[in-house]
Amino acid sequence: MSIYLDYLAEIESRKTQGLAPKPIDDGALVGEIIAIIQDAGSEHRADALKFFIYNTLPGTTSAAGVKAAFLKKIILGDVAVAEITPAFALELLSHMKGGPSIEVLLDLTLGDDAAIASQAGDVLKTQVFLYDADMFRLRDAFAAGNAVAKDVLESYAKAEFFTKLPEVEDEIKVVTFIAGEGDISTDLLSPGNQAHSRSDRELHGLCMITPEAQQQIVTLKEQHPDKRVMLIAEKGTMGVGSSRMSGVNNVALWAGKQSSPYVPFVNYAPVVAGTNGISPIFATTVDVTGGIGLNLKNWVKMTGPDGKAILNNDGNPVLEEAFSVATGTVLKIDVKNRKLTDEAGNELVDVAAAFTPQKMEFMKAGSSYAIVFGKKLQTFAAETLGVEAPAVFAPNKEITVEGQGLTAVEKIFNRNAVGVAPGKVLHAGSDVRVTVNIVGSQDTTGLMTAQELEAMAATVISPLVDGAYQSGCHTASVWDKKAQANIPKLMSFMNNFGLITARDPKGVYHAMTDVIHKVLNDITVDDWAIIIGGDSHTRMSKGVAFGADSGTVALALATGEATMPIPQSVKVTFKGKMQPYMDFRDVVHATQAQMLAQFGGENVFQGRIIEVHIGTLLADQAFTFTDWTAEMKAKASICISENETLIESLEIAKSRIQIMIDKGMENAAGTLKGLIALADKRIAEIRSGEKPALTPDDNAKYFAEVVVDLDLIDEPMIADPDVNNADVSKRYTHDTIRPVSYYGGTKKVDLGFIGSCMVHKGDMKILAQMLKNIEAKEGKVEFKAPLVVAPPTYNIVDELKAEGDWDVLKKYAGFEFDDAQPKNAARTEYENMLYLERPGCNLCMGNQEKAAKGDTVLATSTRLFQGRVVEDTAEKKGESLLASTPLVVLSTILGRTPNMDEYRSAVTGIDLTKFAPPAAH
Repeated sequence: MSIYLDYLAEIESRKTQGLAPKPIDDGALVGEIIAIIQDAGSEHRADALKFFIYNTLPGTTSAAGVKAAFLKKIILGDVAVAEITPAFALELLSHMKGGPSIEVLLDLTLGDDAAIASQAGDVLKTQVFLYDADMFRLRDAFAAGNAVAKDVLESYAKAEFFTKLPEVEDEIKVVTFIAGEGDISTDLLSPGNQAHSRSDRELHGLCMITPEAQQQIVTLKEQHPDKRVMLIAEKGTMGVGSSRMSGVNNVALWAGKQSSPYVPFVNYAPVVAGTNGISPIFATTVDVTGGIGLNLKNWVKMTGPDGKAILNNDGNPVLEEAFSVATGTVLKIDVKNRKLTDEAGNELVDVAAAFTPQKMEFMKAGSSYAIVFGKKLQTFAAETLGVEAPAVFAPNKEITVEGQGLTAVEKIFNRNAVGVAPGKVLHAGSDVRVTVNIVGSQDTTGLMTAQELEAMAATVISPLVDGAYQSGCHTASVWDKKAQANIPKLMSFMNNFGLITARDPKGVYHAMTDVIHKVLNDITVDDWAIIIGGDSHTRMSKGVAFGADSGTVALALATGEATMPIPQSVKVTFKGKMQPYMDFRDVVHATQAQMLAQFGGENVFQGRIIEVHIGTLLADQAFTFTDWTAEMKAKASICISENETLIESLEIAKSRIQIMIDKGMENAAGTLKGLIALADKRIAEIRSGEKPALTPDDNAKYFAEVVVDLDLIDEPMIADPDVNNADVSKRYTHDTIRPVSYYGGTKKVDLGFIGSCMVHKGDMKILAQMLKNIEAKEGKVEFKAPLVVAPPTYNIVDELKAEGDWDVLKKYAGFEFDDAQPKNAARTEYENMLYLERPGCNLCMGNQEKAAKGDTVLATSTRLFQGRVVEDTAEKKGESLLASTPLVVLSTILGRTPNMDEYRSAVTGIDLTKFAPPAAH
């Protein structure tokens, strides 16, 4: 009873937070609960029954294994529980969705008791999370003449697990809730500083928006019991910044439907919307949960007599309201005709893009990966029976344009497409299954990915995946009690599943906290690869990478596949000459600014692939561009690299993978050695001319083409959150790019941050050289603002130590990280000095370390969202301005932004990033 009594104590503790009992994943606890159920005289029996029936997690948790085994005994008559009849036990098994429950259902279906076999077979027909071993059991039984096995396979071949589900309603009534004005980042729905609680869904739900907003949603549901609450980003895009499955989970928790009466706090089918639609990576997450994401277009640009947009004094288009979606407005989604209407049925906007045949399937099935598993199951059953599978699911959307060449992303999708007729050429707009080559899981979403893998009953990584990595970077800053409780458990699960893990569960190799995107950039050794990662910044300089939610990551790990449309591409080329005193980060910012100027303020990057012709930059430097494309709201980015540059980048990747092997990170499957072999193969293909570096066809078609003029970039650029813009919708976007002269050399800087994924070794060397230069000129280095430095990888630290630069940094540092004694509490105050922090995300993540409230932070990171790096005070809004490494260094020395004379002087003689556009061929 000791574990059960501990659970009761935890329940009492959670009551003080207004929380229900935590869902049970521990098999030992379920074992004690079963013992209590079987003790008719136990005072705890009534509660134990409730915990067993309603509060035990399904899938492959140890709790599910014990529960399924006990239900099997009840069904076979070995045990009698008055409250759980054999029929009810079968119903409970049907809600456990895979793993031990499937094993039990197969045992019963293929057993000797004909009546039980028939009943169990009927339940099995409703299940889709079967893996090869499960399907092989059915195949073998069918081959041996088992009639029930044949019956089940015939049902699978017809996909009755899908066809017998209720159809999506023809009309869905909604009541609106304005979640915020302007772009809504996923930090509003699931704050990074609450990442530790994401796997505890009820607890994490308390962090969504505000308690007041949560109560408003509850009130709307009570006032409109026949309607669904639709969360809206008014005058903005919903879900920018990251995929954030926890954000969708939170929306579903407050405004969605319960997935099963026997699985607590797992909801699905949220409805979200935005004036400018849904961020691409967030839209994928909505699909995972069978939700609906609408592009409202309820604010439109005012145009003059000439048909051109009318601009205000700031040069921004003036908007007028096409229709109101104020909180409490009742609307109707006409699913049948794919229109959004008012309550009376008058059409407001076409929403056909939200109701494609593929999305409709996700809604009907309750998730996207139920469809992926279902298709695989149907194909297997039909092949086993020797019949042709009927066309139940929406076919791949296959678009071919005769005589039109392929963009880079179209070429990659064509190579990796699954289930497409041989020789069929796919263009943008096609929607297909693709194999996934590289998968990344990060540590603040990894616990959810592990839960998703358990829920879909996966136990081992798909052999289709070339390599997968579980990072420890988002919890690198502080080794606190939350991290100590969560991270070892996560690393052990992922290591057993088949991933290369940042931490060794066996304690043999040193804990690595390298930033996940940097590691994935190194282990991607093919420019034709597709990469899926549990972070919006999964953007590689090789291949095409997509940031994804924890569920999509789990699906990619389990199946080696993903389903997605081929996006349109925007071609970005460069002309002119880069000034010697400019940093490549300024080119990145200027790309955004020049694109907006070229297209009248319209962000043509949003939802599309940025195909950047940047071929003379090595992988680390090119990654600075592709990494930023997440903030440009692009779906993904592709680097077009020249042959020799790509070969050099692959050689660097090989050396870093070898370092991982030397440190003892290789697994039993030899994944890392396999990646080196793939890199060698790719290099040989390029050198022989058999398969040069990926390039688009000359007659490829693009949505738009952007030409960045390097001659126009003559001073450092800053991405400004513009926190006091009178138009709320213009705050905290990455579209306000300003030259440093805008600030007149007077803007106070309270803290500087160099680190996270947007910097590489060259940035650390720039920092060291600037400090030496300043000391040579001034006689000393004196910081007027704190400077926090977090190198992205240990490799960089090791190389800086070998080359002497780390000693330079140490000379000026007031703090240096110590892995033997990691910090166990987050820093709350900073002195005016240099901090050398552990490799990892640090301030950029905002879940552990943060700047002081109300600070103005100048950072190399990517996040300028409200409250992420710095929170507001009642008196002053926190600001996270983004700039290049040299500008951040100088600003912390001065305590303010520099003028151009100060900047030029500070970088004289420093080898900043050299970049020249690739020569025309």
